[in-house]
Amino acid sequence: MKTSELRELSKAELEKKEQDLRRELMLARFAKVNQQLKNPLKLRELRRDVARVLTILHEKGEK
Repeated sequence: MKTSELRELSKAELEKKEQDLRRELMLARFAKVNQQLKNPLKLRELRRDVARVLTILHEKGEK
């Protein structure tokens, strides 16, 4: 997800997005352990998306 798209979301929507991404990351980790994850780069993408959301939430909190 692009940062420009994330910046347009409200604070509540960003918090919901963070929860969804964390849940997806957890499920992907379980799939990796069970050797069912087809794309291992998905873990990296999810971690970075969570970091992007948290960064934008932090920026909006300061303003």
